[in-house]
Amino acid sequence: MRREREKYQAVINLPFGSVGITMHEDQLAGVEYLDGFHESFVRETPGLNLVLQSIKDYLVDAKRPFNLDLQLDGTPFQHRVWQALQTIPAGETLTYGALAEHIGSGARAVGNACRANPCPLVVPCHRVVAVNGLGGFAGERSGKKLEIKHWLLRHEEGL
Repeated sequence: MRREREKYQAVINLPFGSVGITMHEDQLAGVEYLDGFHESFVRETPGLNLVLQSIKDYLVDAKRPFNLDLQLDGTPFQHRVWQALQTIPAGETLTYGALAEHIGSGARAVGNACRANPCPLVVPCHRVVAVNGLGGFAGERSGKKLEIKHWLLRHEEGL
């Protein structure tokens, strides 16, 4: 728990598990899926209350878009992918190949950029799927993170 309190400005529990939230100045810099459930905490941090409220709003109504200032650390290509992810409406999915075609790239490169996404949930990489199934999520092709992807997609289907 000490490491989490040093690394994150907040740890909150969501229906599928805990997430650690990292802020940079008053901008969201990271959302990390943690294993299992952890003790929640929120440090006094500029901009954090807006992030927490936006996540709560999404959990109540998946149609509500995240309108947050982001501080995403990545390459120019990753930023192109992350920007494109934010245009996929809640309740809809695109294949890695379709997203790659849209931005003029390859499916594997899109998958790698999705894996590097520092703010999953807010930058909805869970809306990108394989041609023949869910594909991976946060660098995993099975296990807890893929269960989270499935939960998020089911949540959005209930629109």
